[in-house]
Amino acid sequence: MNQQKQNGNVIAIVTMFFLFAMISFVTNLAAPFGTIWKNQYAGANTLGMMGNMMNFLAYLFMGIPAGNMLVKIGYKKTALTAIAVGFIGLLIQYLSSLFGADTDVFALGEYAIKLNFIIYLLGAFVCGFSVCMLNTVVNPMLNLLGGGGNKGNQLIQTGGALNSLSGTLTPLFVGVLIGTVTPDTAMSDVAPLLFIAMGVFAFTFIVISFVSIPEPHMRKKGETVKEEKFSHSPWNFRHTVLGVFGIFVYVGIEIGVPGTLNFYLADPTERGAGLLTDGAAIGGAIAAIYWLLMLVGRLTSSIISGKVSSRTQLIVASATAIIFILIAIFTPKEVTISMPGYSADNGFQMASVPLSALFLVLCGLCTSVMWGGIFNLAVEGLGKYTAQASGIFMMMVVGGGIFPLLQQFISDSLGYMPSYWLIIAMLAYLLYYGLIGCKNVNKDIPVD
Repeated sequence: MNQQKQNGNVIAIVTMFFLFAMISFVTNLAAPFGTIWKNQYAGANTLGMMGNMMNFLAYLFMGIPAGNMLVKIGYKKTALTAIAVGFIGLLIQYLSSLFGADTDVFALGEYAIKLNFIIYLLGAFVCGFSVCMLNTVVNPMLNLLGGGGNKGNQLIQTGGALNSLSGTLTPLFVGVLIGTVTPDTAMSDVAPLLFIAMGVFAFTFIVISFVSIPEPHMRKKGETVKEEKFSHSPWNFRHTVLGVFGIFVYVGIEIGVPGTLNFYLADPTERGAGLLTDGAAIGGAIAAIYWLLMLVGRLTSSIISGKVSSRTQLIVASATAIIFILIAIFTPKEVTISMPGYSADNGFQMASVPLSALFLVLCGLCTSVMWGGIFNLAVEGLGKYTAQASGIFMMMVVGGGIFPLLQQFISDSLGYMPSYWLIIAMLAYLLYYGLIGCKNVNKDIPVD
């Protein structure tokens, strides 16, 4: 019986690893897909980033409800619901390649918004609900399957590594399928990725359906739980409030840096990097390096965190990222460097790109440690209010949609590199938070 239970746990763990990777895969589809849509709307970067916006907007609505689902229906049913919703979201995105390309719905300034674009945005929004629920499920489920403690944390770190690896491969795969963005490039060109994702979701749904998963926190049928009334809330702690905004800002930085870089390299016009062929493929490959460096940064942080505080890591990372981006902004695009690229015709090759791309990619090392640093500092000293704060943090992931969209609005008006001044302002806030804002000045509030 014990052997059977262990085998079931192994299957459940492997399945959770797949879901961890799928979270990053589905999330990171939006930005490279945006290169297709922005080209169909005459290079409108703002419209190109709308899919990413819709994906993250879902967190604002689903962050707290997802946590409530764990209590009411348990990990397994919440995971199954999330997978089903994700499958539907991907299917809707695929349908945007089949319908509505010739149907105008409304005018937005100089652009006639087509029905297929609206279908795609709906699919991205639905996928956002899915990844929000999966994020809520996967971390505690892996910790539970590992038995908590060091083993549980080890499983979470392994899942996080697969998450980063998936984030590395996604823009690369999209870039390979697109190659050079032209007016004829459409969602049908990336349909194979959508089919693969739907297939993995369907397979995972079947596996989880037959796997027994412990549900220690699930409310039993007919059980009524008397809610404890607290005299305060996380909003009464200054360092937590500033940290909540820090998470809001951070996710915008994490997505905005590589997303705009991808757009910049894929743009063959004078406004872009000047890559006339395979721009999307090269941009996807270089954006993939950013996510790979995030993986390197996370692994490094896990090694040094026992000796280097979260505060120190956040301060150093924020200051270093500011320097990198300042160099990227002020370096003329005529100054180039060879970086790894990929195209369907020529395979892996070294591509000549603006030197700015290198320094933007290096920001991945910096952003890799920011989430953990901000979260740890923001919940320090919260005690019984920590759970409430966690739900708020999940909602603030919506910043990954709002700030990149704002950055693209700036890039449409001023250019790609000037749009990174927004990122510098956001990094300056995180630097302030690490230096001053993270200090708990509300220690008089009882938290036991």
